[in-house]
Amino acid sequence: MSLNKTLVDMDYLLNEAPREKHFITGAQAMAEAVKRASVDMAIAYPITPQSEVMHLVGDIYAQGHIKEYYRAEEELGTMSAIAGAARAGVRLFTATSGPGLLRGLEAIVSWPGHRVPCVLGILTRVVNAPLSIQPDNIEMAYMLHCGAVMLHAENQQDTFDYTLAAFAITEKVDVYIPVAVATEGFFVTHAKGYVNMMDEKYAYKEVDPYEAPVPAMDNEVPPARIQRDAPVQKSNFMSYLIHSVWQQEIWDSNRRAMKYIYQYLGGPIEVINPDADVFILASGCAAAQAREANRYAEEEGLSVGLIKVKAIRPFPKQEIRDALKNAKSVIIPEHNIIGWLASEVKSSIDNSGIVVDGPRVYGGMTLPVELIMTEIYTALGMETETLQA
Repeated sequence: MSLNKTLVDMDYLLNEAPREKHFITGAQAMAEAVKRASVDMAIAYPITPQSEVMHLVGDIYAQGHIKEYYRAEEELGTMSAIAGAARAGVRLFTATSGPGLLRGLEAIVSWPGHRVPCVLGILTRVVNAPLSIQPDNIEMAYMLHCGAVMLHAENQQDTFDYTLAAFAITEKVDVYIPVAVATEGFFVTHAKGYVNMMDEKYAYKEVDPYEAPVPAMDNEVPPARIQRDAPVQKSNFMSYLIHSVWQQEIWDSNRRAMKYIYQYLGGPIEVINPDADVFILASGCAAAQAREANRYAEEEGLSVGLIKVKAIRPFPKQEIRDALKNAKSVIIPEHNIIGWLASEVKSSIDNSGIVVDGPRVYGGMTLPVELIMTEIYTALGMETETLQA
């Protein structure tokens, strides 16, 4: 099917192409990004709340925007098939949620080491019993140490932009590892918001597998690279040495993604009121609530700022250090029980004693702005009861 696409580079697509405002769900936003990404293959397996995304991706395949699409038999099969398809030198997309991510994790964590250039949508939900399908981003904690680049979208607009940028970042020769784009299920995937999108006639230039650092397998390039592992592992010394060096290379590749996060997304963090005494630092949906709390604080004349974290991997340690260098307190609201973002911040700054762990909600609960405001009043030494009176 000929769709008369105008193929452009990602800089033009994200930063120059004219856009129009649409009122759509986060699931639609991710699918619309895939529509403009010249994807060769999408592989799916349903799980709530991700199912909506891959259903819509199936629709755009039927419209001719994707070359191949199929539903795998289960999540591990999906992620294994993605790895196999990557050897053919094609542009890939898949998505998952909660228990589906955990079931496919064995394959997913091998992607960076095998240099699989793939975009993975993570539409977060509860993973632990008792059963719930509501939003909770604890599953992102399981992804932090596998080597993948990780972006965390606040809203529908971020979901669209981050997904598009991810296709460019994953295929950079000096990166060439998977990029995960996460956002909270239901709060974003099934809720509508305004998204500025370029016309669908614009699409990202098609992938050229022969420009890749890992050559595509064909009749002239046999799969010798994968076969190397068997002889390597016959020698424990060689195995330890080679795997050690390779893990360093993967994390170096992860760090090299930072310059492209600056190029396509304007940097890994957003800072409002940089001279504030107290900051709210958040990512994903919690950033939306933090933004509202920051607005309340501004109306009350309080010295409060906001740091929105866009990139979780590579983690913007220096940027956060610089933003918090004069802060007296930093409040970190999260949609999970363990506080993985607070842990990351504490390990990144010298004055970790200024970190307030929370507020946190989990199991699918919403995050009331009042919880954040209470922490702000406490950090500023103000009596909440007096203010409410």
